[in-house]
Amino acid sequence: MANITVIGAGVYGLSCALALLKHGHAVRVLEKGRVGQGASGGLVGALSPHVPEDWNPRKQFQLGALIAGAAHWAEVERLSGLPSGYGRVGRYIPLDDAYEAEKARGRVAGAARLWPSEFGWKVLPEAPHIAPEAAPYGVVHETLSARISPRLACTALAAAVVKLGGEIEENHPVESLSGVSVIAAGVGSAALLEPFLGAGRVRGVKGQAALLDGGLPADSPVIYGNGVYIIPHADGTVAVGATSENRFDDACCTDAQLDTVLAKAFAIVPTLAQASILERHAGLRPRAPKPEAMLGQLDAHTFVATGGFKTGLGNAHAIAAALVKIVRGEAPEIPKDLSPAHHLVRRIKQPMPWQIAQKP
Repeated sequence: MANITVIGAGVYGLSCALALLKHGHAVRVLEKGRVGQGASGGLVGALSPHVPEDWNPRKQFQLGALIAGAAHWAEVERLSGLPSGYGRVGRYIPLDDAYEAEKARGRVAGAARLWPSEFGWKVLPEAPHIAPEAAPYGVVHETLSARISPRLACTALAAAVVKLGGEIEENHPVESLSGVSVIAAGVGSAALLEPFLGAGRVRGVKGQAALLDGGLPADSPVIYGNGVYIIPHADGTVAVGATSENRFDDACCTDAQLDTVLAKAFAIVPTLAQASILERHAGLRPRAPKPEAMLGQLDAHTFVATGGFKTGLGNAHAIAAALVKIVRGEAPEIPKDLSPAHHLVRRIKQPMPWQIAQKP
């Protein structure tokens, strides 16, 4: 089996390393800083599906990853002896708009058709802890979503990698590639990908979040409303986030945009306003040219698995499993949207019907 170097010790890099080790490869992980230092060291950890409509291979891939998540993280915890913070807790979505409520009710049938029978989507008149004025048209309750602690997950993954004989070298920046390599360095992948794909193929999108010392019972469902995620973690803390900023002056500094996110969260769950803020966090999430992850082979010795953006924690194990097959010369069943070639094709927006001029 090949000796493989994985560049990056975030959730993608560590997941790829673990999957390669399980298939007999000798693996070392090189990290320019410390384990989970980048996007994988955030606070939020929401693992949620696409809405059950307009289905496509990309949504099906994510669904498969979310379904397999419980078994995957249980194995990581068994190997490492450490918690990951994973829990299949479901999700509430407060409905504050009549049109959105109508669409939500229409998705009940879609979930029954597209999701496994043990998971469901229904609309309730109300839900615990959610302010009635934040949900005048009811609350979606779906049972597929989960949550995870990003930092605990990375620590557990790293311990599992070491347990299986892998090596992890922190404070080891990589400027050039040697031997069989997997580029999985998040935002730091950009320079390493430039010889293969050109400049600027991975960029950072800033996200701000906060960690509160309570305000919701541990293991309550995740809440998503008004563009904000509220994550009750297993240790009793509650994460709130996140912004999505393409323009910013300081990637690591929080500002008034986080205050706006918190205000939205307090309006949805008023008890959160009584909690203390333990941490305000800002960082960059890696985004490839398209919102999907980038996964594939770049040359005879180089592979890429990066750009998870908002879905990295939820699909890292599925990305890693597919990478193993690619390394072995096999063709995994994955959406074409993930391939580096697809990311290089400019997305063409199709006009809506009312934008097409009527011919005389």
